Amino acid sequence: MRTAGPLIPRVRRSAHHRGEGRREGPGTTAAPARVKLRAVSEPAREQFIDTVAWVLIENGRILCARPRGKDVFFIPGGKREGAETDLQTLVREVAEELAVELTPESAAHVGTYEAAIADGHDTVVRMACYTADYRGVLTASSEIEALAWFGFGDRDLVPPVDQLLFDDLAAAGSLR
Repeated sequence: MRTAGPLIPRVRRSAHHRGEGRREGPGTTAAPARVKLRAVSEPAREQFIDTVAWVLIENGRILCARPRGKDVFFIPGGKREGAETDLQTLVREVAEELAVELTPESAAHVGTYEAAIADGHDTVVRMACYTADYRGVLTASSEIEALAWFGFGDRDLVPPVDQLLFDDLAAAGSLR
């Protein structure tokens, strides 16, 4: 079994997006979201993608994965399905992507980050990040084309929401 190293918990949003009502992890309550009313004919201005990510750091580098058909690396994890909790999503996504089993009782919230996606649309990604111990051998699944260990110098190779995590990990001395 591998053990995750100590990290400093943070909650951070990009300067581009600072709304209210974020989920901060199991057992916490979030401030109520501001309700925006709009006419039926008015298009939605912002889309929201709710994700959970596994933070695995070894020797000052963080594990990243590049899905098949994509040219960008991400922190392993993915989107919530239905009424899944953060932990249920995390365990399922990591098993699907990396063929390892997370130890749920070892999971610790690192931080929750929000940032607009880089393509210029009004889509915001919220990424709740957790460390957790695991069993097995890290292996890219059929949906993952490549695994890589990134240092802070590789920050520009990941999406904006992942870059916020990189910044905090580097500031905490966890990422070289």
